[in-house]
Amino acid sequence: MILIKIGRRGQITLPSLLRQQFGLQEGDSLAVISQEDQVILKPLHRTLLDMRGSVPVSGPQDLDEVRRQAIQLHTRQVAEDKGEYEP
Repeated sequence: MILIKIGRRGQITLPSLLRQQFGLQEGDSLAVISQEDQVILKPLHRTLLDMRGSVPVSGPQDLDEVRRQAIQLHTRQVAEDKGEYEP
């Protein structure tokens, strides 16, 4: 178990051991999930915006539709992780 103190302004420092274990670097984001009496930190290494331009496309794209599909996929993955998804 690793103990972390909350600072005066509500900030925490993630120990280097955990940063190394999860491949976290300065500027990376963590999702904060509140689950009953737990606070879960989940690394978010990349966002859709970070990946912009990484895949060549042949024409204009409907980014609203891409975003909708990404949210739908992510929602399904979270539900599957919690055992709540029924196809």
